[in-house]
Amino acid sequence: MIRFSDVTVTYPGARAAALRDVDLHVGEGELCLVVGPTGSGKSTLLKAACGLVPHFTGGLLAGAVAVAGRDTRTHPPRDLADVVGVVLQNPADGFVTDSVEEELAYGMEQLGLAPTVMRKRVEEVVDLMGLASLRHRPLGDLSGGEQQRVAIGAVLAAHPRVLVLDEPTSALDPAAAEEVLSALTRLVHDLGLTVLLAEHRLERVVQYADRVVLLGPDGTVRDGEPAHLLRDSPVAPPIVELGRLAGWSPLPLSVRDARRRAAPLRDRLSGSRHAPAAGRHAAATAAGPATPAPLLLAAGVHVRHGRVHAVRDVDLRVLPGQTLALMGRNGAGKSSLLWALHGAGPRSGGRVLVGADGPRATDGSSTRHAADPARLSPRELRHRIALVPQDPQTLLYLPTVAAECAAGDRQADAPAGTTVALLESLTGPVPPDTHPRDLSEGQRLGLVLAVQLAARPAVLLLDEPTRGLDYAAKRQLRDALAAHTAAGGAVVLSSHDVEFVAECADRVAVLADGELVAEGSAREVLVASPTFAPQVARILHPAELLTVRDVAAALAATA
Repeated sequence: MIRFSDVTVTYPGARAAALRDVDLHVGEGELCLVVGPTGSGKSTLLKAACGLVPHFTGGLLAGAVAVAGRDTRTHPPRDLADVVGVVLQNPADGFVTDSVEEELAYGMEQLGLAPTVMRKRVEEVVDLMGLASLRHRPLGDLSGGEQQRVAIGAVLAAHPRVLVLDEPTSALDPAAAEEVLSALTRLVHDLGLTVLLAEHRLERVVQYADRVVLLGPDGTVRDGEPAHLLRDSPVAPPIVELGRLAGWSPLPLSVRDARRRAAPLRDRLSGSRHAPAAGRHAAATAAGPATPAPLLLAAGVHVRHGRVHAVRDVDLRVLPGQTLALMGRNGAGKSSLLWALHGAGPRSGGRVLVGADGPRATDGSSTRHAADPARLSPRELRHRIALVPQDPQTLLYLPTVAAECAAGDRQADAPAGTTVALLESLTGPVPPDTHPRDLSEGQRLGLVLAVQLAARPAVLLLDEPTRGLDYAAKRQLRDALAAHTAAGGAVVLSSHDVEFVAECADRVAVLADGELVAEGSAREVLVASPTFAPQVARILHPAELLTVRDVAAALAATA
């Protein structure tokens, strides 16, 4: 169905080819998972499979790509629209209408389908993707995960033979991601749909894959059976890392298979209650007379967006040295709460105070009274509380990385070079003359995070910070957040990435329909939840261990 024949892709001005000598065949009715480190060429491979490379991206494509027998060199994307459906990393960028139902029908209108056919398919997709409660809502009012489900539904409504998906579950909560992937798998098995899918959260997808395509840092490609290819892959989900640690062969790819293999390991760990691995701070969860004053205090917070009551009477208390994770299904109110805490978003009721402790401000002040962030000047706000939104690119407005870093130093009153040093610690060296839009997702996040950290804010707010990040980049982010909290700061992040939350959070608060329904230590909340438990906790239950690092530490202790 999709065939790459000796394909090399080189972008203008690039130092090396994005893809190199790719020979690949994806058969009909196959779900093919594309994996590799950030910047290895996954998005380029997907865009070449639907004709966007080189017709829209520019650059030189050597070799040939054929989709359903059509050569993409002579068939631009418009000539492939009846056979290929595409959802890229930021689905909202592709929306052309105002409401959910209109967006579901738009692609079929362009293909000239009859109104009766369109109505029938819209109803099918609404049921398939769980969109019944959203169908009449404006697209701009939806959360990132809800927009992602609409985008996937819109391309499925056209009944393509090939589906190309770039990070399709990155903004979905765990339950919604499982529903979407199960629906795609049914279409693959029952209707012969061919799916080419790139995803960093392999723990969600790998069990559904028929084949894995692994891209190397030099743009070369290997493909094969998932268990075989992931054994020595530089990117691997926790279940594979646990299998490597335990010496299992062949490697299990589903929690069910792993639990069947894990009985001896569970016996070794039974009764173990070892402390979390480094990076989650016991001091932050301690209670008693020495408990410090909170850096962030929210009491009775309400947020309304028109008729939508997004946040309802939420109380939060975040201490120095603490990382609090906000979790909940799409549309639960997590982003609205973060913006209200920052002061830049609407707050319909309640109060928010950000304290004076944390990393010493660069202005030299050491004693400041707690204040409402909505009443602070922009300069003071930067030192008190900073927000990195879901789409970090919205905060980047200058033509080069060097210009953004210099502006970050000036606005933070920081010594020259501070932001560049922070950026390199997060992502490694980045060419200073690069335009921010040409950076990878991980590099853009690193740049915005460096700009915000340059001001050494007491509280750092992050909205879905792991979208587009591979496992190595997540570890770098985890370490950066640990350094911030170790210096006396605090972090509040919203995330659907349960594995990242298990790695870095001290406490977890769960929202549902805008209300706070659970709060406690990460171990208490995650282990007890069938939805939010990470893979290691599911495999090794009842042992209360969350990550492979926790297992390694427990095994070392028992030895």
